[in-house]
Amino acid sequence: MEKQKADQIITEYMQKLYGFAMKKAYSYGEAEELCAEIIKEVYISLRRAGEIVNLEGYIWRISEHTYARYVSVRKKHEGISFDGMELPFYDDYALEDPEEEMKRLRREIAFLTEKRRRIIFRFYYEGAPVSVIAREMGIPEGTVKWHLNKARNELKEGFQMERKIGKLGLAPVTALDFSHGGNPGSNLGPESYLGDQLNLNIVYSVYWQPRTAEEIAEELGMTPVYLKERIDFLEGNGFLVKTAGGRYTTYVKFSTEEYSLEQQEQELKLQLAIAETLVKEYVPLVRMAVSEAADVYIPGGNRELLDAAAIFWSVLNKCGIPIQKDLSRYMIETTAGGCFTAAVDLECRAADPDYRWERQWPQYSVCGNMTRQSSKYPAVFAWSADSRHDSRTGTWKNNLSTDYEYLYEYMRGMLGAAPAEDLAAASAFCVNPANAEKFARLRERKFLTADGKVNIMVVKEPQEKFFARIPALSDELKARFADKALEFAAMSAKRFPPQMQDLIIAWVVSGFIGSTVAQMVTDILYGNGTFQPLTENEKVTANLLMFSDVLPG
Repeated sequence: MEKQKADQIITEYMQKLYGFAMKKAYSYGEAEELCAEIIKEVYISLRRAGEIVNLEGYIWRISEHTYARYVSVRKKHEGISFDGMELPFYDDYALEDPEEEMKRLRREIAFLTEKRRRIIFRFYYEGAPVSVIAREMGIPEGTVKWHLNKARNELKEGFQMERKIGKLGLAPVTALDFSHGGNPGSNLGPESYLGDQLNLNIVYSVYWQPRTAEEIAEELGMTPVYLKERIDFLEGNGFLVKTAGGRYTTYVKFSTEEYSLEQQEQELKLQLAIAETLVKEYVPLVRMAVSEAADVYIPGGNRELLDAAAIFWSVLNKCGIPIQKDLSRYMIETTAGGCFTAAVDLECRAADPDYRWERQWPQYSVCGNMTRQSSKYPAVFAWSADSRHDSRTGTWKNNLSTDYEYLYEYMRGMLGAAPAEDLAAASAFCVNPANAEKFARLRERKFLTADGKVNIMVVKEPQEKFFARIPALSDELKARFADKALEFAAMSAKRFPPQMQDLIIAWVVSGFIGSTVAQMVTDILYGNGTFQPLTENEKVTANLLMFSDVLPG
């Protein structure tokens, strides 16, 4: 082949050949050395060759051959690298495929215990005598020899058997969403720990059956050494729990791989029947109780906003069906001060995809009950539940205690008059820059209107007093629905691993009259004309109440 043509081909394949070398090598220096060797061999072969039918295959055959020779000639004098350590590579291993055998040896070494790996490293790589190793590790020389012998046997056994990569090693799960109940601490919640896909799959690997660290590694097709720090981290933050036999389990709730459309609709139909009953027999009691609250600020003066918020809160907090179960083991306590239950939504499919719902059901997801308190101003408290009935965005992450502190300071006159909306104009009015940022935040959440009016409901009394006047759902009404709720709970629990079933039953039963029913009640009240449709401005404070010792002026 002509030199110009060969030069052109080498230029075209330069990056690909370097990428090939990077994958094969254990360091950048080694990659550069290997790449140079491959390029040399490819170039010499091209110059000697005539017409090449399959250029791609031709180049990669030369690359593989060059790498195999590189391994056999050079690596046998240097050793095999693993996690920064080298192990001797002797001629008498008689490896037929050096590359594959080295990979297998490195993998098997990784599956040895930490103590055994350390002994191998000191004995084979650093050439330390048995007596020195024994003294350093504080164990008898006979124990060191025993470990060396066991290590040889384990490596031999590992080479003779086929290690299987588990399902997660081939098809790792991916989180669609995270949620929690409780206090996330200084971190955001479970997503701060399980947002990393490897961490997520480590935890999920023990969800259906307890596993040791080695079994987790095999399931993920990785080495225990690489996973050790992550496993320790997840255990230290409560996402992994060690059980008998050194195995780990988890109390994180993952969604099931399958769900039943028919069961979902049957559950929704029962919840709708409950909502209709509540509208007739319970809602009037709530409205009557709330009518006693006198010191209330409502933007626009529509008292229905207060009634609707109180009703939503009541369904969430005073209608639950009681169930006696100790759920303390499901609370995840993190080093960041978090204490919460954690749930992860995975991709799931319908077990009965041909089932057709009798009606089109709306979206019933809710982010609530959210409570926000202020250590700076004890009188400040807020409750909200975000759903499709309001216009708030960002759910709990965008609902900050400081939002209500800023509003309280504004109501108390501590921030001065509301400046123009942009910070540049605010500076012109000699507004403290810190206060300007507070105003900007209040306007971002639409808690303040453009003309400086407070745009959320404020109740001038402690939240305990306001909520205490609302009656609980009667035991007779709760009992009317309890058996059916327990039946659905038992059906749902069967789809989860044993350690999660208490939580599932408790959640389904106690939450059966919960956020979905609360939205259904709200839908009925707005749909039948009991309440007038919400304006865009009213949607800012729908199902949001702030409590304070002062009302907006």
